Amino acid sequence: MALLQEADRKVLEEKFADLKNPVKLIVFTQEMECQYCKETRQLAEEVAALSDSISLEVYDFVANKDIADKYNVDKIPATIIMAGGDDAKDYGIRFYGIPSGYEFSSIIEDIMMVSEGESGLSAETKAWVAALESPVHMQVFVTPTCPYCPRAVLLGHQLAMESDMITADMVEAIEFPHLSNKYSVQGVPRTVINETVHMEGAAPEAMLLGKLKEAV
Repeated sequence: MALLQEADRKVLEEKFADLKNPVKLIVFTQEMECQYCKETRQLAEEVAALSDSISLEVYDFVANKDIADKYNVDKIPATIIMAGGDDAKDYGIRFYGIPSGYEFSSIIEDIMMVSEGESGLSAETKAWVAALESPVHMQVFVTPTCPYCPRAVLLGHQLAMESDMITADMVEAIEFPHLSNKYSVQGVPRTVINETVHMEGAAPEAMLLGKLKEAV
């Protein structure tokens, strides 16, 4: 049974008609002992089928360990959204867990952003991240029922797109309870930067930039 309703597919087909450049989705999954792997793969397949500009590669997390290592994917289900075609580029945009509920919008916004090739961040933020000399790892903890989470995820992914030094993960808090416990996730969205700095809520760009400066 399809995960996307017919009305949603039609809306997305119209939206994807505006895609400027190719986008590649990469999904890591496995057959056994992986909650929501099947659904995550199916969702990616249904989205990719809506446009010739969207391609999809699916890998087994165990059998294709070399590819998982190449992309630094350490848990599943995992989805990468990157530039496709001749100008293929991995921006460090990651989804860990199924991007369902409100988070489905994050997948769509990321596809549009990557295809456009423009993060949409302010000139001040772009200038600061362009000067980064040390890696930044952002983890945005979410749940599918959180209406404020997609904004926090998108902002993290905008930053990742803008700098090769930044990787930004959406982490579905319920699917990865060990990480939620590790980072004391009591509510979502909760953004953890470089293991030590955290921020609650869907903060505006300027506030998150302040937290990034604190982390590095």
